[in-house]
Amino acid sequence: MVKKETAISPEPAHGLRRAVGIWGSFTWGYADVGADVYVALGLVMAAAQGATPLAFAVTGFVYLFIGLAYTELASTYPVAGGGQYYVLRGLGDILGFTAGWALLLDFTIDVSLFSLASAGYVNFFFPALNGRVEVPIFGQVQLWLAIEAVILILFLIGLNIKGIRESSRLNTITCAVDMFNESVIVFFGFLFAFDPNLIQQQFTQEFPSTYNFMYGASIAIISYIGLESISQAAEETVRPATIVPRTSLALIFTVLIYALSFSTLGLGMLPWQTFAQHMGDPVAVLAHNIPFLGFIAGPFTAILAATLIYASANTGVMGYSRITWSMSKFRLLPQWFKAVHPKFRTPVRTILVFSGVALIEVILASLSPNAYDTLANMYAFGAVTGYILVLISLIRLRVVDPYTPRPYRVPGTIHVNVRGQRVDLPFMAFVGLAGNIVIWVMVVLTHDIGRIAGPSWLLLGFLIYLLFRRRENLPLLGNVPRDWEAEQMRVLGEAQEFEYLEQYREALKRRNHG
Repeated sequence: MVKKETAISPEPAHGLRRAVGIWGSFTWGYADVGADVYVALGLVMAAAQGATPLAFAVTGFVYLFIGLAYTELASTYPVAGGGQYYVLRGLGDILGFTAGWALLLDFTIDVSLFSLASAGYVNFFFPALNGRVEVPIFGQVQLWLAIEAVILILFLIGLNIKGIRESSRLNTITCAVDMFNESVIVFFGFLFAFDPNLIQQQFTQEFPSTYNFMYGASIAIISYIGLESISQAAEETVRPATIVPRTSLALIFTVLIYALSFSTLGLGMLPWQTFAQHMGDPVAVLAHNIPFLGFIAGPFTAILAATLIYASANTGVMGYSRITWSMSKFRLLPQWFKAVHPKFRTPVRTILVFSGVALIEVILASLSPNAYDTLANMYAFGAVTGYILVLISLIRLRVVDPYTPRPYRVPGTIHVNVRGQRVDLPFMAFVGLAGNIVIWVMVVLTHDIGRIAGPSWLLLGFLIYLLFRRRENLPLLGNVPRDWEAEQMRVLGEAQEFEYLEQYREALKRRNHG
């Protein structure tokens, strides 16, 4: 029997507005994973070399299981907070905070990295702006690139303060055009330029070292964050139990197709060194080298990539603003973060604070030898840490919360008895958990910056968490009492999922009378 606890914190005066439909939900995720090809291709090529398609395939396999887990959780618990909220419900306060704080690192890096990359594709037309400028004390710095990225982030701050509906329009238009463009590049690239002998020669003769392959595979994890973006928007999605499974599953297979297609096409058209030398605009270089179309496809792709990548940075702002809003609502962070703008009903304080973190990351990365690689090096630690906790939470929620209707379930079921009650455990979640642990080990072994910056970020978060909980006289390592059943009924009612709400109430009645 699930223990019913009493909530001690009031509901917010203003909730988030439900304004995202099926296409808007899909494009929130696609803006991230579509941008993965534009940003990650050069970074992964530089490390995985002739084995780049294999690196994308390995992470794609793990990504599949993460995607299925998020699909079940986001449709079952359609609230802002994403992975942080799922871990909070399944594993308690301290681990819920850990997942949220780890994913916060990723979202701030998402904003900084993709703003930087967007500027890099703009500079396809102005290559001199990618150069370095001598700055006293700091030496050679990518000054103009950093200034461009800072301007882009400042614009995103204003866009997201105004509202989710306005910011989602940017994604909706861009993603429709980009999916068409990527399909055109893949089709005509394989038709006119693909050389099977070249990809075979690079795979057999230029296979990377084990270290480089692990590093390249772990960098490809950038594509994962798109599913987190869909779950972050679940509380603002209309009829999420219906929409979220459709958009998530469509996104999973779209990502796999494009990632494997571009990495295979790239190695069949050009030497991997070419992409390594063009980390800022690898897909534009690929498109530019397609016979007959390249003179048009290259510049057009650069423009489109700059726009799509900027849309990805936009989803990052939405992501960290919703995570901190959720964490403050559930007393994991000061409730100061919970306040929403009285007119626009957006979490303005979280947008300002963590956008400031993203600005600092851009500035510091621009001082390093390679700003793109520096930010990507930090990226994977937070993502994999969060996803491991999400998968464990999915498994535990099947045990402690079997009564909530699940519009979608992860395929593959193991039937077990827990305290005389039958529980359906998701077999694929266990496989995904094992895969993520392997990638986490890869990250720790190969990411020199990430294995220092990631744990340091978590340590900073724990200090903030403990100081806040002590000041508020809340359990330091225990859980704040909450009535999750009342919370779930409220969520289903606000989402207008009345059929599932009635099923939930009936399940609770049967439990109480059984």
